[in-house]
Amino acid sequence: MTDDLSELDAILDRARAAQAAYEAGGSQERYDRAAQAVGWAIMEPSRNRELAELAVQTTGLGNVPDKITKNHRKTLGLLRDISDAKTFGVISDDAATGITEIARPMGVIGAIVPSTNPAATPANNIINALKCGNSIVVAPSPKGVPSCERLLEFIHAEFAKIGEDPDLVQMVPAPGSKAKTQRLMEACDKIVATGSQNNVHRAQTCGTPAVAVGAGNVTVIVDETADLDAAAEKIRASKTFDNATSCSSENAVVVVDAVYDAFVDAMARAGGAVVEDEAAIVAKLWPHGHLNREVIAQDADKMIAALELQDVVPAGTDYIAVPTSGIGPDHPLSGEKLSRVLALYRAKDFDAAVETTDAIQRYQGAGHSVGLHSTNPDREMQLATTIPTSRVIVNQAHTFATGGAFTNGMPFSLSMGCGAWGGNAVNENVHWKHFMQTTKIVREIPAREPSLEDIFADYWQEAGK
Repeated sequence: MTDDLSELDAILDRARAAQAAYEAGGSQERYDRAAQAVGWAIMEPSRNRELAELAVQTTGLGNVPDKITKNHRKTLGLLRDISDAKTFGVISDDAATGITEIARPMGVIGAIVPSTNPAATPANNIINALKCGNSIVVAPSPKGVPSCERLLEFIHAEFAKIGEDPDLVQMVPAPGSKAKTQRLMEACDKIVATGSQNNVHRAQTCGTPAVAVGAGNVTVIVDETADLDAAAEKIRASKTFDNATSCSSENAVVVVDAVYDAFVDAMARAGGAVVEDEAAIVAKLWPHGHLNREVIAQDADKMIAALELQDVVPAGTDYIAVPTSGIGPDHPLSGEKLSRVLALYRAKDFDAAVETTDAIQRYQGAGHSVGLHSTNPDREMQLATTIPTSRVIVNQAHTFATGGAFTNGMPFSLSMGCGAWGGNAVNENVHWKHFMQTTKIVREIPAREPSLEDIFADYWQEAGK
């Protein structure tokens, strides 16, 4: 292990030297060009397909067409988001406050990335790091190593075209290990951690500043004012995308009683089959207390076969919905399932639906996101001020909307901060601003000191002195 850590230490030394030179010779044009090079490295169609096929082959998670879409759209959206962002030199100069703000890199970024998105997440982190003048060392999951290695080969090929230093983008040498990841986290200047909560905990307790994410367990409410067919189709598209690998994939739907039967019919029209035998599904989905690998992130036919539902659900079933009422550790359907399996709850009215959603989120997924299918705008605010969540996604396919879409204003990202609710320092989508720091030049300005009356006049009038 000493030799393994020595190899990693050498990588970190090269990353630090490359970053220093990148910053010293930096410009907005150079930072932008390096980010574009990474974008094209993953988006070029033949390379995108190769990465998607390799990801599915080596991780056994997701499907190729959706990974191609994810690699393309997530990267395209990110490049759009950062195209006009100032990340070099003076980014603001305010004569009124006397403050000039200067963009500064953080140094070497350590990026911990999951097997669910072994190309898209590293590319996202690498683009953000380079845009802000950093170098980056990626630590993929063991199953994600081949995809990460190939992605870096493509990036370095693009760097050769523009004369950029390949040492700016490196990875933990294979095979990965907890010791190597720990050394990276302790030695880098900033950690960005996406993936298992074990990795997140280690990142947040290793002593290096970290941006990390919480667990997903999306719950969506369908109320009596919703367009049921539209809601059912959006839930199907979102739930089945990349075989539910996303942390933003719906795990539970809470339907108000007035439209429950009609919504079940709408789900059926959209490829969702209701399976009433909760105990049998739980037994097959969690054999020996662990999620069944033959179900996790699998195509519909493989999931149906693993759950022995071939003669239970109709042909063409895209996902299953299992009616349940239980919430908590003794009711595993109320948690994240990483599969085309949806928990289906029934609520007597909207207030009861909110209570159920709140209970699910407090059990698992607090701070991440919830969804609402409704045409009553007051209910958006009720959810936003009641549920421990950072995002309320309204009348959209949740997986596509949460991490940024061309039809909403969220930043494109594959990493969702969950705030204090989810044990994170941020509750935003992790994006380029989390890869940059600033220095402020502070000059003296004319005094702006208020009198006591300016501050307390209204208070004194109400409460007295």
